[in-house]
Amino acid sequence: MPLTLTLTEGVLPKGTEKATFSRLSDCMLKWHGQSENLDLKRNIVGSIHVVPKDHTFSGSMEGPVVFIEWKVPGFAFATREIQQGYIEEATDIVHEASKGKQPKDRIWVNVVHAVDGAWGIAGHALTNAQLTSGAPAA
Repeated sequence: MPLTLTLTEGVLPKGTEKATFSRLSDCMLKWHGQSENLDLKRNIVGSIHVVPKDHTFSGSMEGPVVFIEWKVPGFAFATREIQQGYIEEATDIVHEASKGKQPKDRIWVNVVHAVDGAWGIAGHALTNAQLTSGAPAA
């Protein structure tokens, strides 16, 4: 499940981006009751994009921003409790990592769901049923 963390240069103290990424990943697992699931943890992948200050915008104006975006199968983030809990905690993680300098209203969280059957691992298109059952790809 890819996590993309995009942030304006200087929002987080240099060198803390990786730890923040890990905390966001662990938080997602926690809210899904999967903290001990090493197979699932192994399939959390992603990237960190640190963008120059003059290339990030909010309200059509240049400014520091943070985008936390997950691409997940349709069964992830499925309940309102998980959605609200994760978004609140993820926002707090980034706000705290910025030493309180990044305003919470400049931290966005977005979840994109894959169409059932369009989740690919190792060249195999997997359905939600295959992913949740642990059955190997056909």
